[in-house]
Amino acid sequence: MTAWYGPNTRQKPLSFTLRKQNRFGKDKNLWHWRWCGRMANNVEALVAALAKELQQAAPVMETLVKDLKPAPNPPQPAPAASGQYTQQDYPMLEKHRDAIRTPTGKTVDDITLESVLEGKVTMADVRISPEMLRAQADIAQDAGKPAMGENLRRAAELTQVPDEEVIRMYDMLRPNRATKAQLLELAKTLETQYHAPMCAALVREAVEVYEKRGILKAG
Repeated sequence: MTAWYGPNTRQKPLSFTLRKQNRFGKDKNLWHWRWCGRMANNVEALVAALAKELQQAAPVMETLVKDLKPAPNPPQPAPAASGQYTQQDYPMLEKHRDAIRTPTGKTVDDITLESVLEGKVTMADVRISPEMLRAQADIAQDAGKPAMGENLRRAAELTQVPDEEVIRMYDMLRPNRATKAQLLELAKTLETQYHAPMCAALVREAVEVYEKRGILKAG
């Protein structure tokens, strides 16, 4: 007698199952439980073998974990005695992390997501300070990039100018947007009111170029 489960799946004949059951007397499930017992013994042996291997590998794992631990931060070099930074001070986040400050005096470690969510950090706290821009300018100058250094120093001056005023000045410097007199007055404002002599000099230079190219507003 043969039992079928679907067209392609065939069980062993029922007579085979009955012979297995009759071998163990009245308990028809004895053969099944003995098979489960052997499997349990095999699993226990496998677990024991794995535990032994892990125990033997423990010293090696401890060494690997120790090697993966980050090394302590090396002592940070002090800035140059003259107060200027050099290429050796770059990147400042790694070399002079403690020296980095925002205009409001906050450190890098003070700027966290938790502080922002709690309202302890505002937009004013994440602006770059003029001191940091000048430090970056020193590094650029020492790296042989004087133009970048000058741009960074002008940017340091502009940190003292309100955002709305910066936008107004930018609009005035577009071709045919301001007269010669207006741009010269802008340069004077930068120099006297905002103490930005480098930016003032750049505006005066722009006036000369605009005049030669004929892109000053008539008036």
